[in-house]
Amino acid sequence: MLKTMHPIAGALALVLITTFWLSTVMAEVFAGPELVALVKAAIPWGFLLLVPLLALAGLSGFRLAGKMRGPLVVAKRRRMPIIAANGILVLIPCALFLASKAEAGAFDASFYAVQAIELVLGAVNIALMAMNMRDGLRMKGRRR
Repeated sequence: MLKTMHPIAGALALVLITTFWLSTVMAEVFAGPELVALVKAAIPWGFLLLVPLLALAGLSGFRLAGKMRGPLVVAKRRRMPIIAANGILVLIPCALFLASKAEAGAFDASFYAVQAIELVLGAVNIALMAMNMRDGLRMKGRRR
């Protein structure tokens, strides 16, 4: 069961985070403040799905890895605390701040400064999660 749940939860979490990131960029580049506010309001609601997916992926990954010590397992274990800390300490607070600012229509310098931080660190998390997925596929022999 864990062998099925882990990759599904991880892939869905990665897709969801990427969707948040791309929606933000697309709304800023191609739409007006109304759509930006809508995107920023929707993202915290997405946490209701994202947080359990990330928890399931993380816990199942640790259970599956057990006492394995191969280089791919070690690399994945090193990335996970960075991904988690980045999400919990930076990205979630940024998203909540941006949602409140957007709801108030306050697209000021602080909004864009926090959004820049969110986009950069969101891209970092996407890259780290993609590397974990790549290494997981390598461990299963599905990718070289």
